[in-house]
Amino acid sequence: MSSIVKILETNGVAPSTESPQSSHEFSLPLTFFDTYWFKFPPVQTLYFYQLNESTSTLCYFTSKIIPKLKQSLSLTLLHYLPLAGNLKWPSGSSKLVILYAPNDVVSFTVALSHVDNFHILSGNDIHKANELHPFVPRLISSDDKAEILSLQITLFPRQGFTIGITTNHAVIDGRTAVMFMRSWAHLCKQVDDVENPSLPPELTPSFDRSCIEDQARLDMLFLNHWQTFNGEYQDPTKRSLRIFKETESVSDDAVRGTFVFTKEDIKKLREKALSELDATNGSKQLHLSSFV
Repeated sequence: MSSIVKILETNGVAPSTESPQSSHEFSLPLTFFDTYWFKFPPVQTLYFYQLNESTSTLCYFTSKIIPKLKQSLSLTLLHYLPLAGNLKWPSGSSKLVILYAPNDVVSFTVALSHVDNFHILSGNDIHKANELHPFVPRLISSDDKAEILSLQITLFPRQGFTIGITTNHAVIDGRTAVMFMRSWAHLCKQVDDVENPSLPPELTPSFDRSCIEDQARLDMLFLNHWQTFNGEYQDPTKRSLRIFKETESVSDDAVRGTFVFTKEDIKKLREKALSELDATNGSKQLHLSSFV
């Protein structure tokens, strides 16, 4: 990794102190929607942002882009306090909780790429899958606690930068991840022009768990399954919050590519599928969706 990227700094970004919310401890219990994914490997996402030549220099990146990203991230975390906390197992409790304490931060790494492949990696062409790995951060987990979110910002000089995000699968689902990024982008736009940046209602998260009923105690069923699977069920002192790693490393021969389907392409595929269905079973109703 050292030959591909150079780590410029690694520190933490805390929720903004402009609100009293960040100065108080906050806990949130996991539901059965969460415990199902308890030990799953973390989810890694990479966003690409193209810059022009004047804004993609190291000087501009470290003096303008990084401070703005940190400031807006701090404001965003104020609305998403659980993401700045850790997954913990309270003493004497059988249930997992997300616990935020006033000194908690999100790991924030700034890096510089030594390779000139920004447009290849961000394009639709075929490229080696493992070429993306140096640009996403690690998520730290131990027996006692597990991080929820980790970020890495990497500059590709004279090209652009990436935001690599690694998340705990038990805490952050797809919708939460998208809302968080949209909220961060929204506040990043406001931070220089608005005195008190805020989120619109559609980007403001709710942490109310009272609407989730679990009479069958599926949360504990899933949790006990993971403990049994990991040999922890009979001995609570061996309970661990370590996340499973990927069982297999990505082969050097593995590749990635993006295939773009236009609206017309989707229409033709739908028509072809329906015509073949009519030929075999004309009476059967079938709804086709382009959502993946």
